[in-house]
Amino acid sequence: MSRYARNLEQLDQKGVEVVSSVRLADMCGINPAQIRKDLAYFGQFGVRGVGYYVKELLSEIGKILGLDKEWRLCLVGVGNLGLALLSHARFANRGYKFVAAFDRKPKIIGAKIGDIEVAPLSAMNSLVKEKWIEIGVIAARPAWAQKAADMLARAGVCAILNFSPIQLHCPAAHVFIENVDLSLKLDVLSYRLTSARSRRHRIPRILGMHTKK
Repeated sequence: MSRYARNLEQLDQKGVEVVSSVRLADMCGINPAQIRKDLAYFGQFGVRGVGYYVKELLSEIGKILGLDKEWRLCLVGVGNLGLALLSHARFANRGYKFVAAFDRKPKIIGAKIGDIEVAPLSAMNSLVKEKWIEIGVIAARPAWAQKAADMLARAGVCAILNFSPIQLHCPAAHVFIENVDLSLKLDVLSYRLTSARSRRHRIPRILGMHTKK
């Protein structure tokens, strides 16, 4: 649904009012039947023989994904990646607002990043409640990422986005975790590149064998 929303936003920005499932599927790189099936799961959208009204469908998907409200986030681990996440304007544009940041290094605590002052981990419980934070983002070192997750759960955070390269154990039944391991994505790309080059090298050899025959 997020992928559909991203592409619908592009169409809306271009002034497109109606889109067919075929065109949307082509933009998303999937089968049109899959789009119709996904959308039908949540209700009746679009007009038979016409397509989907872009603004209307974008609004409905926003409600499904909970993007019709502002989500308040905190960051744990203000290193290079953490700084990049805090300054990423697209988060705010989509309703995700960082309102607090935490770190354990004395030289970083107290630093100002935009409107946010980096706080010590000891302030997490009070700030999560004070600022109504629901989502925690972890960009900490692997050695203390799990501890950060446990602290966020105890403070009352209900969802965690983990950028640390370890799989976190869910600290509580009410907490949802999404792990984002960039190295795994790079491994996938590495495999695909290696496989593609291997196929290209095999083809000339196979053609050579046929030629000799």
